[in-house]
Amino acid sequence: MFNKILIANRGEIAVRIIRAARELGVGTVAIYSTADRDALHVHLADEAICVGPARSTESYLNMNNILSAAVASGAQAIHPGFGFLSENSKFARLCEEMNIKFIGPSAKVMDMMGDKINARAEMIKAGVPVTPGSEGEVHTTDEAVKIAEEIGYPIILKASAGGGGKGIRKVNTVEELVPAFEAAQAEAQAAFGNGAMFIERMIFPARHIEVQILGDSHGNVIHLGERDCSLQRNNQKVLEESPSVAIGHTLRNEITSAAVKAAQHVSYENAGTIEFLLDESSGKFYFMEMNTRVQVEHPVTEFVSGVDIVKEQIRVANGNELSVKQEDVTFSGHAIECRINAENPKFNFAPSPGKITNLFLPGGGVGLRVDSAMYSGYTIPPYYDSMIAKVIVHGENRFEALMKMQRALLEFDVEGVTTNVDFQLELISDPHVVAGDYDTSFLGNVFLPEYQKED
Repeated sequence: MFNKILIANRGEIAVRIIRAARELGVGTVAIYSTADRDALHVHLADEAICVGPARSTESYLNMNNILSAAVASGAQAIHPGFGFLSENSKFARLCEEMNIKFIGPSAKVMDMMGDKINARAEMIKAGVPVTPGSEGEVHTTDEAVKIAEEIGYPIILKASAGGGGKGIRKVNTVEELVPAFEAAQAEAQAAFGNGAMFIERMIFPARHIEVQILGDSHGNVIHLGERDCSLQRNNQKVLEESPSVAIGHTLRNEITSAAVKAAQHVSYENAGTIEFLLDESSGKFYFMEMNTRVQVEHPVTEFVSGVDIVKEQIRVANGNELSVKQEDVTFSGHAIECRINAENPKFNFAPSPGKITNLFLPGGGVGLRVDSAMYSGYTIPPYYDSMIAKVIVHGENRFEALMKMQRALLEFDVEGVTTNVDFQLELISDPHVVAGDYDTSFLGNVFLPEYQKED
């Protein structure tokens, strides 16, 4: 096993990785920006190295500084977490060149599956269902108009190199297409340095279903079931659960089998997620994209499967076989995760950085976990993502999980900054959500208009 790994991230995911490594007997090196000098991950790691000033581009995205920190500390591997450099094939390739193990898939696979157009082509080869769409990159509005006419409206525009909801636009008519294309392309260029787009027929409303997969260097690929991530705002997930109430036994087997087939086709190693859109009216599902990293919502899968995904990532990167085979994986109960952000939902979810003057995190009972890097007296910096915690619950059934989440959110208390805890409590208590009657349109079209009417 590795003696020491470097965590190229911050916040709750850095803390999560440090804890997993420590339980495996592996030493840890934290990196931090000057704004994160007092962050929890810095205190918890065995060593900590400053890699630059507050701006992400000069610290958490600074490949040279991060690799220098790895070499200086003697770290044998780098875990990128999610976000930042986690899906950057250039960084993975640099790690390979410097004989530092990147805890994730190879740069080659990342290029293949990280680019949505390449991924789509590979899935067609693998026999995985994909939505009708463009066969390659789309660079001009003239091309976009022609392709949209061929596949039919409504369509969705996506940045080829995109992620995190950037560079996406839904288009219902030809009149909307040109301004939407120009806006999405500009956003993609600014976010990813790549304005290439592609077009797909829009499956909307739909269920957003993703399958957690794990692969190793010995040819083993397994799935750990599915998660329902349909509660989204601006293409960003808000709440996730596993298993999905929209899927029966037969469809579950079809979707998870397709995900394994997809991962096997590209000889995938480490943790990844295959994302699908499910058209509930027809029962058909379509490949959307692959995330070549650990997901924010991985804890719900850990609860229902009993498999520690982050530990498996470290073991696999070390060259070990997966600790479980598919026939060993069993699923129990129901799990839900709510993302807690420092933001004000009443003011269009504006970020709310600042000093935490008092903090009480929910606890007690079986099946409740809070992943966070907060502590009383900590100042949330304004430079990074607003997510400050995740509340994850597990129950014997969905009703128990819902009640446990309501109880946990009622106990959650953060003073000094505004959070979305009350928003999440209202969402988890909504009759539609309680009944499992929602899709990707629900939050934006049904819940938020009513929520924003309230004083």
